[in-house]
Amino acid sequence: MKWILLALIALAGAAGAAELTGKLTAPVPPPAFFAIAVLLAIILLASLAPRRIRPVIVFALVLVLLVGVSGGLYYFQFVIKPEMVKGFIAASFSPKPTAVTAEPVVKETWAPRLPAIGTLHAFQGVDIAPQIAGVVKAVHFKSGEDVAAGAPLVDIDDSVDQADLKNGLAQLKNAEITLERQQQLMVGGNTAKAQLDTAQAARDSAEAAVERTRAIIAQKTIVAPFAGRLGITKADVGQYVAVGFSLVTLQQLDPIYADFSTPEQSLRTLAVGQETRLTVDALPGQTFVGKIAAIDARVAQDSRNILVRAVFDNPDRKLLPGMFAQVEVDSGTPEEVLTAPRTAVVYSLYGDNVFVVKPAPPKAGQAQAASSDKENLIVERRFVRLGATRGERVAILEGLEPGALVVTSGQIKLQPNFPVTLDAAGALPSRPVLPKP
Repeated sequence: MKWILLALIALAGAAGAAELTGKLTAPVPPPAFFAIAVLLAIILLASLAPRRIRPVIVFALVLVLLVGVSGGLYYFQFVIKPEMVKGFIAASFSPKPTAVTAEPVVKETWAPRLPAIGTLHAFQGVDIAPQIAGVVKAVHFKSGEDVAAGAPLVDIDDSVDQADLKNGLAQLKNAEITLERQQQLMVGGNTAKAQLDTAQAARDSAEAAVERTRAIIAQKTIVAPFAGRLGITKADVGQYVAVGFSLVTLQQLDPIYADFSTPEQSLRTLAVGQETRLTVDALPGQTFVGKIAAIDARVAQDSRNILVRAVFDNPDRKLLPGMFAQVEVDSGTPEEVLTAPRTAVVYSLYGDNVFVVKPAPPKAGQAQAASSDKENLIVERRFVRLGATRGERVAILEGLEPGALVVTSGQIKLQPNFPVTLDAAGALPSRPVLPKP
């Protein structure tokens, strides 16, 4: 029995010492082991002491037990219990990992481009309108068809003019006969020179009247001034049309112009013949390549912009005048830039920023987790300086390094140092064209 007590005393003392030096981790504090050792030592002394002093030892043993229990309760109440409460609260309010999608920042080669907004204009475009008022007698075309140069389009009633032409021809014939008679009399010396001159003037006047009537008749037959595509007709047979009334539009669609304005600072990078790219909302995914045809000779005083005209081939006639166009002009040599998805950027009044995914720092007493661990990740907010935009990617001038993993969706739920998990299935599918407002 004595040897067992001695062994237990030694074991309790060694456990307390080991816990104090950090070699042992136990659910009870080191003083508990020392108290057990002292209690066992008192029991051993009591078993070895004479009978007359055993009551004193028992009293001391009870006193030690009371002090130990009181100390244990005090330690539990004011040391262990607050730590337990703190742990429960931290476990209850600690954020749970948020599922996000992420993509790495990559290097790309981009050629500097000058973006602009423009409007398409026909190579030649007019409103077909009559020079003389009248009633439409015939329409020789259908809306939207292609016509050749000189093709008849509209006939205006010329019955009155045809009658005037016959009258004029009759008067011209009479004037020619009179002139011929005066010339014969002049040869025989039987008439005055003044009468011959009068007959000559009457003949010329009658001829001019005939030519005028013929010109009016020709003007009432409206033809296409050049080859192109007609619009929708606005005149019907029997309709009275006034001078200048637009009967139909005629547009030459191949080639086609795109007019756009750029700041005056861009003049140093613009030149006639420079390659230009054009896209329109009506034809998503298609890019038309052309060149600068002309640069305006003056800068607008109100906007300090200069008007530039580019020309594009349009053999399929898909581009139409009046279309909204997005134009890009190559303005320099290609260079390498860091790019990230546009969805990764959070725009705010304090500055544009992104959330970068990185391994969480190790907790106290734990080793550093491997960098490939996808279950122990947090996010870090980084402010960036943005550059040009191409499609769904944006150039990053400052704030990121190549290979950095940036969050592309789910940023609204994030704060710095929040835990996250990567969800590849939740990534948004890429779209070739973004919707326009």
